[in-house]
Amino acid sequence: MDDSGPRALAEGRWLRLVDDAGWEYVERVNGHGVVVILALTDDERVVLVEQYRPAVRARVVEMPAGLVGDHAGLEHEDPAAAARRELLEETGYEARSFEPLIETPSTPGLTSETYGFFRAHGLRRVGPGGGDKDEDITVHEVPLAEVTAFLRERQGQGVRVDAKTLAGLWLLSAPALR
Repeated sequence: MDDSGPRALAEGRWLRLVDDAGWEYVERVNGHGVVVILALTDDERVVLVEQYRPAVRARVVEMPAGLVGDHAGLEHEDPAAAARRELLEETGYEARSFEPLIETPSTPGLTSETYGFFRAHGLRRVGPGGGDKDEDITVHEVPLAEVTAFLRERQGQGVRVDAKTLAGLWLLSAPALR
């Protein structure tokens, strides 16, 4: 067994491939985790986003989400601040408050990245959303009671559904969060 510690095998602009005693995994070069925002409007509509993801060569329906601390000057960004920034940027919504729910590894056999799930409270639409200049995001507002049918319909059209979205929908259905 190699006790020399993790070593970088390759590094790109966003990711680093690491070998740790024979176990290979990926870590972010910038940012420190991902925030996932569970956004449910007062009239019970789930706010979802859809965008093309090159890694799967398809459009993907997702909960609004983004990296924490990935912008210059925000290296020590608080996760709740990142959730606020990402929700506004991607969806055009502001929230009165953000409730941290759970932090969990995203894919522990592949990456060191973690997801911090936040429930957004007191949503108010203040802009169009759609992401930054490098993103092409479509915003969907789907009645919670119809979200399963919506996701099946999108899948039938070749759109993928992200696993953190399924986890987020499960969290939204938890009685303590309603």
